[in-house]
Amino acid sequence: MDEEADAWFDRELAGCSLADERLNKRLRKLVAQIGSAMGESIPLVCQDWANTKAAYRFFSNDRVSEADILASHFQSTRERTIATDGPVLVLHDTTEFSYQRENSDAIGITKSINSGRDKAGRLRSHTVCGILMHSSLAVTTEGLPLGLTAVKLWTRKKFKGTAALKKKINPTRVPIEKKESIRWLDNVRQSTELLGDPGRFVHVGDRESDIYELFCAAREAGTHFVIRTCVDRLAGDGDHTIADEMDEVAVKGLHCIDVRNNNGDPDEAVLEIRYRKIRVLPPIGKQKRYPALTLTVIHAEERVTPKNRKKIEWKLITDLPVSSRPDAIEKLEWYALRWKIEVFHKILKSGCKAEESKLRTAQRLTNLISLFCILSWRVFWMTMLNRSAPDAPPTLALTATEIGVLDRLVNDKPKARKTLSHYLTKIARLGGYLARASDPPPGNTVMWRGLSRLTDIALGALVGGEFVGN
Repeated sequence: MDEEADAWFDRELAGCSLADERLNKRLRKLVAQIGSAMGESIPLVCQDWANTKAAYRFFSNDRVSEADILASHFQSTRERTIATDGPVLVLHDTTEFSYQRENSDAIGITKSINSGRDKAGRLRSHTVCGILMHSSLAVTTEGLPLGLTAVKLWTRKKFKGTAALKKKINPTRVPIEKKESIRWLDNVRQSTELLGDPGRFVHVGDRESDIYELFCAAREAGTHFVIRTCVDRLAGDGDHTIADEMDEVAVKGLHCIDVRNNNGDPDEAVLEIRYRKIRVLPPIGKQKRYPALTLTVIHAEERVTPKNRKKIEWKLITDLPVSSRPDAIEKLEWYALRWKIEVFHKILKSGCKAEESKLRTAQRLTNLISLFCILSWRVFWMTMLNRSAPDAPPTLALTATEIGVLDRLVNDKPKARKTLSHYLTKIARLGGYLARASDPPPGNTVMWRGLSRLTDIALGALVGGEFVGN
């Protein structure tokens, strides 16, 4: 099986260095097995008890951690970023994996939620068993996902409600090192250290990342950020706020974007754009520790409130210069790409079905989720390659065996160009994509179905070739 050495996971995991070579081989085998049947259980993808038991041992091995599993993928991400030109966006977001367990002690809990009222009318609540993941995904400004740059997985030993915390202490006075929010700073620092050339990267986050310490951490690292802000911080000399200054700013231009209303119908939104460079102050309780920063605030708001959807109102803050309407639109478009990390999380949950695993401990689950991260990235990468680099050679993403199998399985149209897009469409057709002239480009769902079928068929072709050869 000489062709197997050219498998995508061998290239992606080339830098893998677990505790011993047997673990390295097992990781590659698990990526191949689970990738060939995404969303299926471990016993099904392993086929026999010996391989299933070996998989369970791997995920529970104390010498294996999520950092070990992802280390080689992080290096491959770095290589892909070096091979690209222009700015690269690093998207940050947190997601939650919930599990149904009678006893949550072995995994942990993520939050407490309202369960309604009992027969006596008293409010009830229950804890949710699960794992939290904060991930960072590098993408080009065209939206092509280059790979993960940092992942942090954790559970909460004891849930403490935010409301209860606020009754005892002002959260803004708690050092960032003692709060869960430190994950944002950790991932920015880890991503910057991994990728190098910090001035080329722009870290993008939603309102949860509106943390003054993050602004300072990015400045210290020499990297940049575009954050959706939700805090009306003190500005200038401290006698007014950012909102006070932005109220004085005239509209600098308009920007039209395509959206969909609550019924899913296409619509157009006209945004009024305002921006200003502002001296921003840290929270009062932290002004001795952190300096004031000169940042640019961008507001984009619809002129009128639409009838069938929520009004668009974005407030961004960035350390990048904004001196014109095109500059402001560019930063808005970069922030708009943030939803791609949510698509990545959706593939993890819908494609890999990470929340349906029956593994019993947090350690085993975090190791499995880390492996799923590599598979989910590949599905997302190949889906977007079909749109952003359609004329690239097929060998960029596929092996010679896979290309040969696709040529045999899926008929070509007359005079079809043998580009990467041509073969990725063939994979999507294996997953149920009809490829009609009016159809949009294939999405993640048909891609992961097609990739699973292709992996199985390619393996069958290699095994069959061995038998015929003998």
